[in-house]
Amino acid sequence: MSDIETDKTDELKETTRRLGEAPLVKLLLQLSLPAMGSMITLALYNLVDTFWVAKLGYQAIAALTVVIPYHILVVAISVGSGIGINSLVSRRFGERNVEAANNAAGQIFPLAGFFGTVFLIAAVFFPETILTISGATPDIMDLATQYLVVIGLGMPFLIFMIIANGLLRGSGESVKPMVFMVTATVANIILDPFLIFGYGPFPEMGIRGAALATAIAYLLGAGLCFYYVVGHKSVYRVRLRNLIPSLPIMREIYRVGLPSMIIEIMESVVFAILNFVLSAFGSLALAAGGLMIRIVDLAFMPIFGASNGLLPIVGFCFGAGLWRRLWRAVKLASVGLVLLLGIATVIMEIFSPQLVGIFSRDPELLAIAVPAMRICLSTLALFGPMVLFVTTFQGLSKGKDALLLSLVRQLIFFIPLLFLLRWAWGMTGVWLSLPISDILAFIVSGLWLFREYRRQQGMSPITPAAGIKM
Repeated sequence: MSDIETDKTDELKETTRRLGEAPLVKLLLQLSLPAMGSMITLALYNLVDTFWVAKLGYQAIAALTVVIPYHILVVAISVGSGIGINSLVSRRFGERNVEAANNAAGQIFPLAGFFGTVFLIAAVFFPETILTISGATPDIMDLATQYLVVIGLGMPFLIFMIIANGLLRGSGESVKPMVFMVTATVANIILDPFLIFGYGPFPEMGIRGAALATAIAYLLGAGLCFYYVVGHKSVYRVRLRNLIPSLPIMREIYRVGLPSMIIEIMESVVFAILNFVLSAFGSLALAAGGLMIRIVDLAFMPIFGASNGLLPIVGFCFGAGLWRRLWRAVKLASVGLVLLLGIATVIMEIFSPQLVGIFSRDPELLAIAVPAMRICLSTLALFGPMVLFVTTFQGLSKGKDALLLSLVRQLIFFIPLLFLLRWAWGMTGVWLSLPISDILAFIVSGLWLFREYRRQQGMSPITPAAGIKM
């Protein structure tokens, strides 16, 4: 091995060694807080669009709402791929296999190119089909089509940005992905009013302007990630040979990532069904549901940020055989997240009218959205650890278990409850179906993880190397 390659290997070891050696509380904070910031930033993309589009009327909000299932589907493919990459490279670093990590890193380019092209074509050439499936009512179809066609142009960049973020976190990077996301979001915030209302030299584009601002922001974020990965700024050293699609590596990526992807795809399906049910109450109900989801998503993003922070630790400890450290990380992350979400729940429950009022003062819209938000937030502190339980199975390379637990929540609990409670209590029943399914899913996933923990207790842990903090 040359001196240059030796230096790069040492750099990789230094960067990833903290996953197995740093004190856990400090490490979880270092990885989770920036990841939370990145996920909150991702939610802000949608909130910023909603804030400005709301000034065009509730029908414009409803138009954005029926695009959400498409957007969730794009994020599902991206997050599933990113989780698979994250888990794979963190395990390779735990095994000290540097070249295998670089080979995996190169796969993000053909993956992003393929999926980005598929979603771009779908949005540009089949918008009305997508929107009809997503619950669009006739009075908002034109607005929704305008938004979907333009934002579809940015999907390849969004996909690359999310997958690249997963790649960087898999090596222990946490701050840079957050910086890239924040930079893109700031660009979106700045561009939105100019492109929507035509301030200064910009044309007045209405809802199309909101979509264009977001697409430009995605391009900026993807460009920063691209430069950081290929410009030898990260610990990866991606060469041309690494960019050739590799079926064995992709199988490894989606052995963990595919179940997660299916989980997220089901979220898209569930949201489309939710829109379909709400559409029976009119576009005002769709607007209220969309507004509620946008705000509640902001509270959910720390959950997924903590999940992204926990996953590389679980993957590394699994690869290195550090069982005690692995389970202690899961316990610490779960308890910390419950405390954080408990505080967030109290604050958001109290100030729900003010939070919704930031976006719209329409009394009819507020009358629907505020109760919906309070009901859906009621089980936030249970939803958080439930996601971490699923994340643990992903890090343990038990993707099937993660998939099963998520499908139980969505298919076995939520969808039947949605139709049953809607029949029994109307729109209130629609909102109640969300927290009730979360409670049932928390119980099932907690018991499932406890069974796995007891099983692992019967295994002989590998003695950690000197200096490793348990």
